[in-house]
Amino acid sequence: MKVLAAMSGGVDSAVAAARAVEAGHDVTGVHLALSAKPGTLRTGARGCCTVEDAHDARRAADLMGIPFYVWDFAERFTEDVVEDFVAEYAAGRTPNPCLRCNERIKFEALLDKAIALGFDAVCTGHYARLQVVGGRPELRRAADLGKDQSYVLASLTADQLAHAMFPLGDTTKDDVRTEAAARGLSVAKKPDSHDICFIPDGDTQKFLASRMETKPGLLIDDATGAVLGRHAGVHEFTIGQRKGLGIDGPAPDGRPRYVLALEPVSGNVRVGSVEKLAVTGISASSPIAHVDLDGPVECVAQVRAHGGTSPAVAEVVGGVLRVQLREPLKGVAPGQAVAIYRPDAGGDVVLASATIDATS
Repeated sequence: MKVLAAMSGGVDSAVAAARAVEAGHDVTGVHLALSAKPGTLRTGARGCCTVEDAHDARRAADLMGIPFYVWDFAERFTEDVVEDFVAEYAAGRTPNPCLRCNERIKFEALLDKAIALGFDAVCTGHYARLQVVGGRPELRRAADLGKDQSYVLASLTADQLAHAMFPLGDTTKDDVRTEAAARGLSVAKKPDSHDICFIPDGDTQKFLASRMETKPGLLIDDATGAVLGRHAGVHEFTIGQRKGLGIDGPAPDGRPRYVLALEPVSGNVRVGSVEKLAVTGISASSPIAHVDLDGPVECVAQVRAHGGTSPAVAEVVGGVLRVQLREPLKGVAPGQAVAIYRPDAGGDVVLASATIDATS
C-alpha cells in the first residue's frame, strides 16, 4: 500500500514507520507542525511538536530512506483542539485533548489530505490493534495494556479505521525501544511526552486563566449549603479533585472533601464526601458505534485513558449512549469520553464511544 507515516519525532512513530517500510509498503513520512511558534528544544518529557522533534523525525526518515515532509496544521490544531479545550473548561466540562487531536487532526484533517493525495492509509505509533472481521475494521486493546491507547482511538469512525495502521499493537514499549536501538534510531532513549503538548510547562490553570474569562465563585458544601471559601474560577477544578481546594479547616466529620460539581453560570463549586462521587449511570452524546446497538448490550465501560473500568449494560436511545455501571466509578466528569468494550475475550474489543454529558 501507499502509506503516510505520521512521525512525531518520538520512538513509537519512528518504529511504526520502520515496520511499515519493512513490510514492503511505499512509505512517506510527515511531521505535523501544530504550533505557530514551536519551541526550539524539548524539556525532558514536557510537551512535543518542537523544532527538535521535527528534526528527530527527519533524521529517522532519512535513516529509513523514505521521503519526508513537514505539514503546517497549526491553524486547524488551534481551532479544533486548543480552542475546544478552553471552551470545554469554560463550560465546566473536562475535555480530553489527546482524544480530540486523534479524532480531528490525525484521523480527519491528516487522513482527508492523505486520501486526496492518493495514499491508502495513515500509519501511527499508537498502541492498539486492528483487524477486519466480517468486512468491518475491529479496534482492540494493545497487547501492552499499560500502553493501550484504544480508549483515545475509540471515537474514530469505521471509515477512518479502515484507512489506519497501528504496527505497534502487538508490541511492548520495552521491545519498541530495543528495536529502535537495533535499527540505529537516535530516538531509542528519547523520553515519552506525558503532558498536554500545547501546555509544555504543565500549568493548566495558568494556561486557561490567560485564555478565558474567569469568574470568581464560592465553594459550597453540597450537603449543608454552607459557604466554605472562595475561588478564582471553575477552571481551577476538576470533578473528583481533593487537594488544593482552598477550604479552611476539615469537615465536621474530619473527612476530606472532593469536588462534586462545577457550575460555570453561577461560578460555584460544590464539594462533599467521597461517597457522593460514586457514579452508576452515564449519558453520553454523539456516539460512534462499531457494532449495532439496537438493544441493551453487556459490556465493559471505560472513562479514563488508563483505568476507570466497570462491567456495564449500554444501549443507544434517541441518539444518546446510556451506560448503567454494575460497579460504581468515581471522578467521572462531563466532557470526558466513555468507551465500551465487548466483555468476552478479555474485554478488549471496542464497541462504541461517546462524550459524557451527564452522570447519576
